[in-house]
Amino acid sequence: MKKKILAALVASIFTVASTGIFAGSVNLNTADAKTLADNLDGVGMSKANAIVAYRTEHGPFKTVEDVQNVKGIGTGTFESIKSDLNIKEK
Repeated sequence: MKKKILAALVASIFTVASTGIFAGSVNLNTADAKTLADNLDGVGMSKANAIVAYRTEHGPFKTVEDVQNVKGIGTGTFESIKSDLNIKEK
C-alpha cells in the first residue's frame, strides 16, 4: 500500500513539474486562463482571461511587472502574486 501511495505522489509531482507550475511559479507568457486562476491568489477567471487577452493583443510580457498593464491587476494584486510569476522561456 505504501508503495502505491508513493508512486501516486511521485507521478503527481512529475505532472505538476511538467506543466511549468512548480514551487509557486506561473509563466505569464504560456499559462492558460485556468492555470492562472487556479494558481494565483486573488486572480479569478475574469482577471485570468484579461491577462490572456492582453498577452494575445500585445504580445509576450517582457517583465512580470508588465502584468500591471492589464485592467484589473492593480498594485495590491500584483504585490500578492509577483513572487508566483515568471516569464522564463523553456
